[in-house]
Amino acid sequence: MALSIALGLHVADEAITDFLPLYNSIVGTIRESYPWVLLPTFTFSVWLTGLIAVVSILLLLSPMVFAGNPIFRPISYFLGVLMTLNALAHIGGSLYLGALAPGVISSPSLLLAALALLVTTRRMAPTASSAGEVA
Repeated sequence: MALSIALGLHVADEAITDFLPLYNSIVGTIRESYPWVLLPTFTFSVWLTGLIAVVSILLLLSPMVFAGNPIFRPISYFLGVLMTLNALAHIGGSLYLGALAPGVISSPSLLLAALALLVTTRRMAPTASSAGEVA
C-alpha cells in the first residue's frame, strides 16, 4: 500500500511540475535517433487518467498482496524494480540538469516505498522449511 500511495503522490508531483511535456520531448528526440524504439507519447488527460487508474488498481489489490498471495510475488518484484528505476531516473535527471526535474520532489518517497516493497516481498517468500522440504 505504501508504494501505491507514494506513486499517487509522485503522479501528482509530475502533473503539477509539468513532467509530461518534458517526457514527450525526450520521446520525440529518441524517436528521431532510433525510429524503431516504440515509446508512446501522451496527451495530459490520457496520461493522468491512465495513471490514476493504475494507482487505484494497485490500492484495490493491496489486501491480496498483504495476505501473501503468491501470484503477486513476481508482480511485486517487477513493480519494486520499476519504481526504483523511476525514482532514480528523476533524481539522476535533476543531477544532470543541475536543477529540480519534474517529479523529483516525490522521488525519495517513491524510492523508499519501492525498496520497502522489494524487502518485504523477499521476506515473505517461502523458505525451504516452510514449503515442507528438509534443508
